Amino acid sequence: MRERRKEPGGEEKIDLNARMDELAEIAGWDELKLLGTWPSPFVTRVELALALKGLSQDLVGMSDLLLASNPVHKKVPVLIHNGKPICESRIILEYIIDEVFPVDGAALLPADPYDWAVARFWAAYIDDKAMCPFAITHAMADNVHAVHFVAPWAPMFKGKTEEEKAEGIKQILAAVETLEGALKGCSKEKPFFGGGTVGLVDIMLGAHIPGVRATEVLTGAKIFNAAITPLLASWTEHFGELDAPKKVLPDVDGMVEYVKRRHAQWAAAGAAAAAASKS
Repeated sequence: MRERRKEPGGEEKIDLNARMDELAEIAGWDELKLLGTWPSPFVTRVELALALKGLSQDLVGMSDLLLASNPVHKKVPVLIHNGKPICESRIILEYIIDEVFPVDGAALLPADPYDWAVARFWAAYIDDKAMCPFAITHAMADNVHAVHFVAPWAPMFKGKTEEEKAEGIKQILAAVETLEGALKGCSKEKPFFGGGTVGLVDIMLGAHIPGVRATEVLTGAKIFNAAITPLLASWTEHFGELDAPKKVLPDVDGMVEYVKRRHAQWAAAGAAAAAASKS
């Protein structure tokens, strides 16, 4: 049974270490387990890495298990390996690729130290420049998904004027053109950022393809434009033809409908809040 201890004032608090032991018995952590929600690109990137490594895992979404595994951020993804949780998607990728399964399946990091450093730089750029149109997180309090449009993508959806929307698109296309140059330098005239095979940067960006495609449908903007970024446009086609992305990447139509439903819920909630404030 879980252990509890009294806080000053008599409030009872769960001992998370004891809770982890209890959940380990429930979950049976002899195999890899991934805590995640559909269609989070941060979960998808971990699924891609595992698939490319030829590793199988159970995808689970237990709220108590997430709380015990990631009590600091309370967010997915969390990879549980031999009963030990690893949090944050980029850290998980490094754990899978470089630390624990370096010889399993595809080699996702280059052997050359300089190329390895360059790959990590561009992986960080993809996150830092918000190549994710929207982040899907798992809210612990009410066990629901939350979708947040990420800057500079937010103006494309929520901009109040055409100028605001145009500025958002301008920033996104500038980041995409930078990645076009990165692909040219990293690929060495081969199909992927990793050269002839998929690597870390391909996984990081590839997980966002469905979100970008859904954004194009919802806004009419063309993000991966063959006329402007021909290498990236070709890269998306080559990446999508691989077995792992075919198996793992969320369906674009499903993502479009998901975001539409969430957007309608936000609008209704905002209208209700506005009406309540006036009453």
